[in-house]
Amino acid sequence: MHPYSLHEADSPLLISMPHVGTYIPESLHDRLVPRALEVEDTDWFMDRLYDFAAGLGASLLIPTHSRYYVDLNRPPDNQPMYPGQNNTGLCPTRFFTGDTLYRDGMEPDEEEIAQRVSTVWNPYHEALSAQLERLRVRHGHVVLFDAHSIKGELPWLFEGRLPDMNLGTADGNSCADSLRNRVTEVFAGQRDYSWVMDGRFKGGYITRTYGRPTQNVHAVQLEMSWRAYLDETPPYRWHADKAAALRPLLEQLMHAFLSWTPV
Repeated sequence: MHPYSLHEADSPLLISMPHVGTYIPESLHDRLVPRALEVEDTDWFMDRLYDFAAGLGASLLIPTHSRYYVDLNRPPDNQPMYPGQNNTGLCPTRFFTGDTLYRDGMEPDEEEIAQRVSTVWNPYHEALSAQLERLRVRHGHVVLFDAHSIKGELPWLFEGRLPDMNLGTADGNSCADSLRNRVTEVFAGQRDYSWVMDGRFKGGYITRTYGRPTQNVHAVQLEMSWRAYLDETPPYRWHADKAAALRPLLEQLMHAFLSWTPV
């Protein structure tokens, strides 16, 4: 299976959804605990939630493989994104609950991890780099929006309950101040959803690596709590009314990205 699908467009906005994939090769099924095949830690329905973005002129990069196979938002050297806190790695061995993904002794070794990086992680990031460069050359700048979602309460990963919307700019290092301010204005101007800027989730590998404002590449991550658009209990069903209520805010955010230009 090809590691991603790509919709190319001409505006200076690229949307990455690195955790929306659900595919796990059949050869791996017997090594995983049965629960793993439900891929519960997927960023569910992100492509459906942002299905309007292509019509606005955004390019979209969407993976096929599950994060359980290889996590596209982790560094290839597998260094922890949040040192001192519980993390899942490049080829995760634990669920977000902390429970083990693999049967005893069935975890991937270094050779297998390298193979997953070569066949899935590398192609995704090569496409991401190429699209950013294409759009930067065309417009003089490019905005990378890294779209995520997560269950709002996961004690193994964080304390308490996440805000509805968790924005990340690597503490302001991944985009220009004026873009960060524009995004802040979008969320500060509404009262329906709680939000935070650079809280528990400051941006993962993609935001931190590709966001280079001095090189006219500006990256923003949004980690959205599932409760904003789906039911947070299994089987994590799409909630049409919640999604419809949320879309105007997301459309406003996309328009903010599209209308913004560096000073």
